[in-house]
Amino acid sequence: MGGPLPANPRWRWAAASRIGTSHQRSGTRKQDAYGVRLSPRALCTVVSDGAGSASHGGEGASLVCRHLILSFRDWFSDHDQLPGDEVIRFWIDELRDRLSAAAARRDLTRRQFAATLVMLVVFKDELLTLQIGDSALVGRQNGVWEALCWPENGEFASTTYFVTDDPEPRLRLFRTQCTYDAFALFSDGLESVALEQATQQPYARFFDPMIKAIDGAEGGGRLVGLSEALAHYLDSQRLCERTDDDKTLILISRR
Repeated sequence: MGGPLPANPRWRWAAASRIGTSHQRSGTRKQDAYGVRLSPRALCTVVSDGAGSASHGGEGASLVCRHLILSFRDWFSDHDQLPGDEVIRFWIDELRDRLSAAAARRDLTRRQFAATLVMLVVFKDELLTLQIGDSALVGRQNGVWEALCWPENGEFASTTYFVTDDPEPRLRLFRTQCTYDAFALFSDGLESVALEQATQQPYARFFDPMIKAIDGAEGGGRLVGLSEALAHYLDSQRLCERTDDDKTLILISRR
Protein backbone atom coordinates (compact mmCIF):
# COMPACT_ATOMS: atom_id res chain seq x y z
CA MET A 1 0.00 0.00 0.00
CA GLY A 2 1.15 3.56 -0.68
CA GLY A 3 1.26 6.24 1.98
CA PRO A 4 -1.36 8.96 2.45
CA LEU A 5 -1.36 12.01 0.23
CA PRO A 6 -0.11 15.32 1.57
CA ALA A 7 -2.83 17.69 2.78
CA ASN A 8 -2.68 19.86 -0.36
CA PRO A 9 -1.44 17.73 -3.26
CA ARG A 10 -0.87 19.51 -6.54
CA TRP A 11 -3.62 17.99 -8.65
CA ARG A 12 -3.71 18.57 -12.40
CA TRP A 13 -6.36 17.30 -14.78
CA ALA A 14 -7.55 17.05 -18.36
CA ALA A 15 -11.11 16.32 -19.42
CA ALA A 16 -13.26 16.04 -22.53
CA SER A 17 -16.81 15.04 -23.41
CA ARG A 18 -17.76 14.27 -27.02
CA ILE A 19 -20.95 13.28 -28.76
CA GLY A 20 -21.26 9.71 -30.02
CA THR A 21 -21.71 8.89 -33.68
CA SER A 22 -25.08 7.23 -32.90
CA HIS A 23 -26.38 10.58 -31.62
CA GLN A 24 -24.95 12.38 -34.63
CA ARG A 25 -26.76 10.00 -37.00
CA SER A 26 -30.06 10.38 -35.16
CA GLY A 27 -29.72 14.15 -34.73
CA THR A 28 -30.00 13.97 -30.94
CA ARG A 29 -27.91 15.94 -28.43
CA LYS A 30 -25.01 14.67 -26.35
CA GLN A 31 -26.26 13.01 -23.16
CA ASP A 32 -23.02 13.11 -21.11
CA ALA A 33 -21.94 15.84 -18.72
CA TYR A 34 -19.12 16.35 -16.23
CA GLY A 35 -17.88 18.75 -13.58
CA VAL A 36 -14.56 19.39 -11.83
CA ARG A 37 -13.87 21.70 -8.90
CA LEU A 38 -10.36 21.99 -7.50
CA SER A 39 -9.76 24.13 -4.43
CA PRO A 40 -6.92 24.32 -1.89
CA ARG A 41 -9.02 22.09 0.37
CA ALA A 42 -10.61 19.50 -1.90
CA LEU A 43 -10.84 17.88 -5.31
CA CYS A 44 -14.39 17.17 -6.52
CA THR A 45 -15.15 15.66 -9.90
CA VAL A 46 -18.25 14.02 -11.35
CA VAL A 47 -19.44 12.34 -14.57
CA SER A 48 -23.09 11.77 -15.48
CA ASP A 49 -24.64 10.03 -18.49
CA GLY A 50 -28.23 10.72 -19.45
CA ALA A 51 -30.35 7.69 -20.34
CA GLY A 52 -30.67 7.15 -24.08
CA SER A 53 -34.33 6.28 -23.57
CA ALA A 54 -35.02 9.56 -21.74
CA SER A 55 -36.07 12.58 -23.80
CA HIS A 56 -34.15 15.01 -21.54
CA GLY A 57 -31.38 12.75 -20.29
CA GLY A 58 -28.69 15.24 -21.28
CA GLU A 59 -30.33 17.97 -19.24
CA GLY A 60 -30.66 15.57 -16.35
CA ALA A 61 -26.94 14.78 -16.52
CA SER A 62 -26.06 18.48 -16.48
CA LEU A 63 -28.29 19.04 -13.44
CA VAL A 64 -26.68 16.10 -11.63
CA CYS A 65 -23.17 17.49 -12.12
CA ARG A 66 -24.02 21.07 -11.23
CA HIS A 67 -26.02 20.19 -8.12
CA LEU A 68 -23.38 17.91 -6.61
CA ILE A 69 -20.41 20.15 -7.37
CA LEU A 70 -22.21 23.10 -5.73
CA SER A 71 -23.34 21.00 -2.75
CA PHE A 72 -19.78 19.95 -1.99
CA ARG A 73 -18.47 23.48 -2.62
CA ASP A 74 -20.88 24.91 -0.07
CA TRP A 75 -20.15 22.12 2.42
CA PHE A 76 -16.37 22.65 2.37
CA SER A 77 -16.80 26.40 2.81
CA ASP A 78 -18.20 25.70 6.30
CA HIS A 79 -16.78 22.31 7.33
CA ASP A 80 -13.33 20.77 7.81
CA GLN A 81 -14.39 17.20 7.12
CA LEU A 82 -16.18 15.11 4.53
CA PRO A 83 -19.99 15.05 4.75
CA GLY A 84 -21.58 11.98 6.30
CA ASP A 85 -23.66 9.48 4.36
CA GLU A 86 -26.97 10.98 5.56
CA VAL A 87 -25.95 14.44 4.33
CA ILE A 88 -25.10 13.01 0.91
CA ARG A 89 -28.39 11.11 0.74
CA PHE A 90 -30.18 14.36 1.56
CA TRP A 91 -28.38 16.04 -1.36
CA ILE A 92 -29.50 13.22 -3.65
CA ASP A 93 -33.09 13.75 -2.46
CA GLU A 94 -32.71 17.47 -3.21
CA LEU A 95 -31.39 16.61 -6.63
CA ARG A 96 -34.37 14.36 -7.34
CA ASP A 97 -36.70 17.20 -6.30
CA ARG A 98 -34.89 19.53 -8.73
CA LEU A 99 -35.27 16.99 -11.52
CA SER A 100 -38.97 16.63 -10.69
CA ALA A 101 -39.41 20.40 -10.82
CA ALA A 102 -37.63 20.60 -14.18
CA ALA A 103 -39.88 17.85 -15.49
CA ALA A 104 -43.06 19.49 -14.17
CA ARG A 105 -42.23 22.74 -15.96
CA ARG A 106 -42.29 20.80 -19.23
CA ASP A 107 -45.27 18.60 -18.33
CA LEU A 108 -42.99 15.55 -18.26
CA THR A 109 -42.19 12.82 -15.74
CA ARG A 110 -38.93 12.83 -13.80
CA ARG A 111 -37.96 9.62 -15.62
CA GLN A 112 -37.42 11.71 -18.79
CA PHE A 113 -34.41 13.29 -17.01
CA ALA A 114 -32.85 9.95 -16.02
CA ALA A 115 -29.06 9.99 -15.63
CA THR A 116 -26.28 7.99 -14.00
CA LEU A 117 -23.65 9.30 -11.60
CA VAL A 118 -20.06 8.63 -10.58
CA MET A 119 -18.21 11.09 -8.34
CA LEU A 120 -14.80 11.34 -6.69
CA VAL A 121 -14.04 13.60 -3.72
CA VAL A 122 -10.57 13.84 -2.17
CA PHE A 123 -10.26 15.87 1.04
CA LYS A 124 -6.90 15.94 2.82
CA ASP A 125 -5.95 12.23 3.02
CA GLU A 126 -9.50 10.90 2.64
CA LEU A 127 -11.27 9.59 -0.46
CA LEU A 128 -15.02 9.40 -1.06
CA THR A 129 -16.85 7.96 -4.07
CA LEU A 130 -20.51 8.08 -5.09
CA GLN A 131 -22.03 5.88 -7.78
CA ILE A 132 -25.41 5.28 -9.34
CA GLY A 133 -25.39 3.27 -12.58
CA ASP A 134 -22.80 2.33 -15.16
CA SER A 135 -20.27 5.17 -15.27
CA ALA A 136 -16.93 4.14 -13.76
CA LEU A 137 -13.93 5.31 -11.71
CA VAL A 138 -10.43 3.82 -11.55
CA GLY A 139 -7.37 4.83 -9.51
CA ARG A 140 -3.63 4.23 -9.77
CA GLN A 141 -1.67 3.06 -6.75
CA ASN A 142 1.99 2.03 -6.86
CA GLY A 143 1.79 2.08 -10.65
CA VAL A 144 -1.18 -0.31 -10.80
CA TRP A 145 -4.70 0.65 -11.89
CA GLU A 146 -7.61 -0.54 -9.75
CA ALA A 147 -11.36 -0.25 -10.20
CA LEU A 148 -12.95 1.89 -7.48
CA CYS A 149 -16.43 2.09 -9.06
CA TRP A 150 -17.24 -0.71 -11.47
CA PRO A 151 -20.20 -0.16 -13.86
CA GLU A 152 -23.45 -1.41 -12.36
CA ASN A 153 -25.85 -2.94 -14.84
CA GLY A 154 -29.54 -3.45 -14.28
CA GLU A 155 -31.65 -6.56 -14.07
CA PHE A 156 -31.84 -6.93 -17.85
CA ALA A 157 -29.28 -6.61 -20.64
CA SER A 158 -28.31 -3.05 -21.64
CA THR A 159 -30.03 -1.55 -18.59
CA THR A 160 -28.62 0.25 -15.57
CA TYR A 161 -29.65 2.36 -12.58
CA PHE A 162 -30.46 6.08 -12.55
CA VAL A 163 -30.74 8.96 -10.09
CA THR A 164 -34.45 9.14 -10.96
CA ASP A 165 -35.26 5.51 -10.06
CA ASP A 166 -38.17 4.89 -7.68
CA PRO A 167 -38.76 4.41 -4.85
CA GLU A 168 -35.12 5.43 -4.30
CA PRO A 169 -31.92 5.31 -6.33
CA ARG A 170 -29.29 2.59 -5.92
CA LEU A 171 -26.61 4.85 -4.41
CA ARG A 172 -23.25 3.29 -3.54
CA LEU A 173 -20.92 5.19 -1.20
CA PHE A 174 -17.32 4.22 -0.49
CA ARG A 175 -14.72 5.81 1.80
CA THR A 176 -11.05 5.03 2.35
CA GLN A 177 -7.68 6.64 2.92
CA CYS A 178 -6.43 8.19 -0.32
CA THR A 179 -3.28 6.35 -1.34
CA TYR A 180 -3.79 6.89 -5.08
CA ASP A 181 -1.79 9.30 -7.22
CA ALA A 182 -4.01 9.28 -10.32
CA PHE A 183 -7.64 8.72 -11.25
CA ALA A 184 -9.86 8.39 -14.31
CA LEU A 185 -13.63 8.87 -14.38
CA PHE A 186 -15.58 7.98 -17.52
CA SER A 187 -19.03 7.29 -18.91
CA ASP A 188 -20.12 3.89 -20.21
CA GLY A 189 -19.27 4.88 -23.79
CA LEU A 190 -15.66 3.99 -22.95
CA GLU A 191 -16.36 0.84 -20.96
CA SER A 192 -15.50 -1.57 -23.79
CA VAL A 193 -12.04 -0.04 -24.39
CA ALA A 194 -11.15 0.85 -20.78
CA LEU A 195 -12.27 -2.17 -18.74
CA GLU A 196 -11.68 -5.90 -18.99
CA GLN A 197 -14.92 -7.64 -18.10
CA ALA A 198 -13.41 -11.09 -17.46
CA THR A 199 -11.10 -9.91 -14.67
CA GLN A 200 -12.96 -6.72 -13.69
CA GLN A 201 -9.72 -4.78 -14.03
CA PRO A 202 -8.88 -1.57 -15.91
CA TYR A 203 -6.85 -1.90 -19.11
CA ALA A 204 -3.48 -0.40 -18.18
CA ARG A 205 -2.60 -0.08 -21.87
CA PHE A 206 -5.56 2.29 -22.28
CA PHE A 207 -4.81 4.54 -19.29
CA ASP A 208 -1.01 4.52 -19.05
CA PRO A 209 -0.19 6.39 -22.28
CA MET A 210 -2.74 9.14 -21.55
CA ILE A 211 -1.95 9.63 -17.87
CA LYS A 212 1.75 9.89 -18.67
CA ALA A 213 1.14 13.28 -20.29
CA ILE A 214 -0.83 14.46 -17.24
CA ASP A 215 1.89 13.19 -14.90
CA GLY A 216 4.55 15.18 -16.73
CA ALA A 217 2.63 18.42 -17.18
CA GLU A 218 3.78 21.61 -15.48
CA GLY A 219 1.62 23.38 -12.94
CA GLY A 220 -1.72 22.39 -11.49
CA GLY A 221 -5.42 22.66 -12.26
CA ARG A 222 -6.97 22.23 -15.71
CA LEU A 223 -4.56 21.45 -18.54
CA VAL A 224 -6.10 23.22 -21.51
CA GLY A 225 -3.88 21.83 -24.26
CA LEU A 226 -4.12 18.25 -23.03
CA SER A 227 -7.90 18.59 -22.67
CA GLU A 228 -8.09 19.63 -26.33
CA ALA A 229 -5.88 16.70 -27.32
CA LEU A 230 -8.10 14.36 -25.33
CA ALA A 231 -11.18 15.69 -27.16
CA HIS A 232 -9.50 14.96 -30.51
CA TYR A 233 -8.76 11.42 -29.37
CA LEU A 234 -12.36 10.84 -28.29
CA ASP A 235 -13.47 12.00 -31.75
CA SER A 236 -10.92 9.84 -33.58
CA GLN A 237 -12.14 7.39 -36.18
CA ARG A 238 -10.23 4.55 -34.52
CA LEU A 239 -12.12 5.01 -31.24
CA CYS A 240 -15.49 5.76 -32.85
CA GLU A 241 -15.27 2.47 -34.76
CA ARG A 242 -15.22 0.70 -31.39
CA THR A 243 -17.94 2.71 -29.62
CA ASP A 244 -20.73 4.86 -31.07
CA ASP A 245 -21.95 6.22 -27.71
CA ASP A 246 -21.11 9.57 -26.10
CA LYS A 247 -17.66 9.51 -24.50
CA THR A 248 -16.57 11.46 -21.42
CA LEU A 249 -13.19 11.05 -19.74
CA ILE A 250 -11.53 12.93 -16.86
CA LEU A 251 -7.86 12.16 -16.17
CA ILE A 252 -6.36 13.39 -12.89
CA SER A 253 -2.80 13.16 -11.53
CA ARG A 254 -0.78 14.49 -8.58
CA ARG A 255 2.54 12.93 -9.63
